[in-house]
Amino acid sequence: MQREYITPAFVTAEDIKQVRDKLNMTQKEFAEFVGVSKPTVERWERKKEGVSGEIALLVTLLSMRPELADEIALPKKKYPLRLWYYYKNIPCTVIDVDDARKKVSIVNYTDNFMFRAFGINERPTYEDYLAFLESRCFPRTRDKMKLQLEEFDLPFYDPFLIIEKTEGRMAEDDFRIRIER
Repeated sequence: MQREYITPAFVTAEDIKQVRDKLNMTQKEFAEFVGVSKPTVERWERKKEGVSGEIALLVTLLSMRPELADEIALPKKKYPLRLWYYYKNIPCTVIDVDDARKKVSIVNYTDNFMFRAFGINERPTYEDYLAFLESRCFPRTRDKMKLQLEEFDLPFYDPFLIIEKTEGRMAEDDFRIRIER
C-alpha cells in the first residue's frame, strides 16, 4: 500500500505573511531561512493566485509547528572559535571553543548520538574537545608519522592543525569538520 499525504498544492500570500509574522522574521530573514532571494518573498506576498512548490509544504508545516525554526536556529557564537561537525553536508554539532579559558559549548542538531561530535555527552569538557580533535586525525603513534606531517607541511603533530589541512576527514566515514574563526 502506497502512502498518501495531505501535501498542500499551494499557499496564499496571506499564509506566507502570517507564518513570517509568527516567526518574527523580516522578508530578508525569511528569504535567507527558506533559501531564496528577498524579491522572491516580496513577489510571493503580492501574488493574487496561490504560491506552489516546496514553499507550500514548508509554510504549512511552519504554520502548524513554528518551533521548528527555533530547533534549527544557529546560536550566536559564544567563544572565539567555531567548529562545524558534519555528516556529509548535514550539520550535526556546532562547537564553540575558547582555547585561552579552556571552555567548550556545543549545540547538537541531530537526535542520533552516532552523528553527534560527542555522542551522548551534552556538556563536553575542554579535555573531551581535545580528545575529539585527536580522534579525527591519524594516530599520534602512526608509523612514519613524520612523512605524513611533511606531506601536510606541518612541523609537529597538532590535531587542530591537521584538521585544518584535512577537515578531519577519515577514510572510512563521511564526517568532516569546518573551522570558522
